[in-house]
Amino acid sequence: MPAQSPGASGLISQPGANFTVKDSELPRNFSIIVYGDMRFTDPSDTTAANPDARRDLVARIADLHPDVLILTGDVPWRGTFKADYDEFTLETAAWRAEKLRVYPALGNHEFGGKGADDPLKDWWSVFPQLTGRRWYSVALGSRVYLMCLDSDADLTPGTPQRRWLEDQIAHLSPKVEFVLLAMHHPPVADIQTKEHVDHNPRPNEISLRDYLSQIAPSAHAQFIVASGHIHNYERAEVDGVTYLVSGGGGAHPYEVDRTPQDRYQATDFPNFHYILFHVEGRQLKATMYRLGLPIATPPEWQARDSFVVTAK
Repeated sequence: MPAQSPGASGLISQPGANFTVKDSELPRNFSIIVYGDMRFTDPSDTTAANPDARRDLVARIADLHPDVLILTGDVPWRGTFKADYDEFTLETAAWRAEKLRVYPALGNHEFGGKGADDPLKDWWSVFPQLTGRRWYSVALGSRVYLMCLDSDADLTPGTPQRRWLEDQIAHLSPKVEFVLLAMHHPPVADIQTKEHVDHNPRPNEISLRDYLSQIAPSAHAQFIVASGHIHNYERAEVDGVTYLVSGGGGAHPYEVDRTPQDRYQATDFPNFHYILFHVEGRQLKATMYRLGLPIATPPEWQARDSFVVTAK
């Protein structure tokens, strides 16, 4: 891909997909796993995350060998601590052994810590193909288009990331049936009034939701938005767009008061989990798999929510 100089926003961008996986490189019916909020750090730190759940999820994903793996952010516990990225590299060795295609979105913890001139220095080191790109797009064959957004940057109208997003959507191939947007802060979530109120959707992401509500009804593709930040699982649909919260990667779990818009009303807690998608014909079939607790040997994986998105 041609290199371009970062602009004022510190981003490299270009028309069309930044990365491409050809149809010939994927099975006709291929698999995608989405999950986030792992908080890789010293396993002795059981406050930041549950290291056993985190490692079981990593091993499970390696065993399943998805064709695509999408991370919804907060990969490290502290982004400016190289040791946390070293732990990520150590614990995810099986992913590299399986040669998984990994596409991460930035979370707020990637900027956490102190003392670094560039808080993303180690992020670029671990994901060198993303150097200079805080948001990017991937054509997953001709039918699925992925955009990993940076919700630590502005998503409101007229801003660089929003202009890029709008341009990407305006120039989607008519062959694209499903558009996946991965990000950290959720545009849609159960509104909390007691605990974790600061994790409710913010104006930055709500502006994205409003934009998608405007364009989705007439778009030729179906939109699915996967976020993290809330350490639990949620699913909603707004104006034909499916919104998922997948923050059960091992980080300290959050209980949520579920509102009527949430299509997942189970009382399970905590929900350490991943979401497995299968592209089958003109359908995107999804199942949320929850880690059974207490953690057993071998781990028990429970199918707790399923849904289907059908191409238009």
